[in-house]
Amino acid sequence: MIKLHRLNGAEMVINAELIESIDAVPDTKIILTTGNQFIVKEKVQEVIEKVQEYKRQVRSGSEDRDNRR
Repeated sequence: MIKLHRLNGAEMVINAELIESIDAVPDTKIILTTGNQFIVKEKVQEVIEKVQEYKRQVRSGSEDRDNRR
């Protein structure tokens, strides 16, 4: 899950695994595989970086679990 902000400043959390595409139109629009769409304050590159960090954390967590076996 990644934290983002709606245009009014309200915080929201999106499941990064469901992101299908991110468009700059001119605001950043996130389209999920469910068909839901959200406009957020963050720039496209910021969203990409948050998704990449989320995926690094997920991989790191699975490696930790593997090492405990």
